[in-house]
Amino acid sequence: MERLDILVTYDVNVTSADGQTRLARVAKVCKNFGQRVQMSVFECRVTRAQLEDMEAKLLKIIEPDKDSLRIYTLPGGREKCLRVHGQDKYTDFDDPLVV
Repeated sequence: MERLDILVTYDVNVTSADGQTRLARVAKVCKNFGQRVQMSVFECRVTRAQLEDMEAKLLKIIEPDKDSLRIYTLPGGREKCLRVHGQDKYTDFDDPLVV
């Protein structure tokens, strides 16, 4: 099954009372599919079905007239598309999970 490395970024308007709730809900959905690498940036390794599921869930949460959601597909994977300067809080998805 093909897996895609994707980058999810969002900007949720928190000036309204429900903005904080939307922000938390967007982060929770993203966390279920990947890992946070910056405040509003998640890296995910997903199948196409998972990508569609995640995107549908996020589109139900955000308000398009107030918020912004960007999903980038990283062709060739993270290793070929990313240069990091400074701290890298990333854990390789293929590393063993230690509990």
